Amino acid sequence: MTELRLEGVTYEYPAGVRALDGVDLVIPAGGSLALIGANGSGKTTLARHLDGLLRPTHGRVLIDGEDAATFSVARLAAKVGICFQQPDRQIFQRVVRGEVEFGARRLGASEEEAFARAKEALEAVGLADDLGRHPDDLGETRRKLLTIASVLAMRTSVVVLDEPTTGLDAHGAGRIGGIIRALHEEGRSVVGISHDIRFVAETFDRVVLLDRGRVVLDGTPAEVFAERAWPRLRASGLEPPHAAITGARLGLGSTPTEADVVAALLDREASAVR
Repeated sequence: MTELRLEGVTYEYPAGVRALDGVDLVIPAGGSLALIGANGSGKTTLARHLDGLLRPTHGRVLIDGEDAATFSVARLAAKVGICFQQPDRQIFQRVVRGEVEFGARRLGASEEEAFARAKEALEAVGLADDLGRHPDDLGETRRKLLTIASVLAMRTSVVVLDEPTTGLDAHGAGRIGGIIRALHEEGRSVVGISHDIRFVAETFDRVVLLDRGRVVLDGTPAEVFAERAWPRLRASGLEPPHAAITGARLGLGSTPTEADVVAALLDREASAVR
């Protein structure tokens, strides 16, 4: 498994925009971490440093203690798989099977092994019946699932998912949440970028809030979405999840389950009747 560490990472785009500003962050092997923040806060820029798509202007990214700047593209790809926010920036094959097998084959899997991985990954995202279809026939939401399957088939020790639930209904988001939890249970690290605060609170063990390229909150969902942190969230352009607001009103903490809320409301109703 793989540990990722950012030490004083600053990144400036050629136009002079500073997207990251001295970020220090450790993602331990097997960690489950969500990056949140308003548009332009640096989330995607940070994620693209994890697999070498971007290199720091200052500072460094360490992968298992080694400077990622010394890694070849192939060596990085074997460690970190990333799913882009826009699926059409990632898909290039004419057949679903070929798209999902491609990364696995590039990492050395045999044709037979790559096919087995493709079937397993497509089953996980609900596209098992689409092996022979053209990706353009799937629609944008299902193409997003296809890119996730492609990353799963690579079996990297780190998986980065940029806005994985965009366009998905509750069932689809639940499926992605299950995939993330399964990867975590396997000991693989998962880094998610999401504006879906409810999904983040329900799925990840750790939440990092970025604001103008800096880490301003870092903790468990219960800590980051606690009432005392709401001013910081709102100053960064985010609202706490509805569950956190309800939990605060009912004395249930910041990450209550639906069952907790229902039980508390029933108890209040019974008390009012008495």
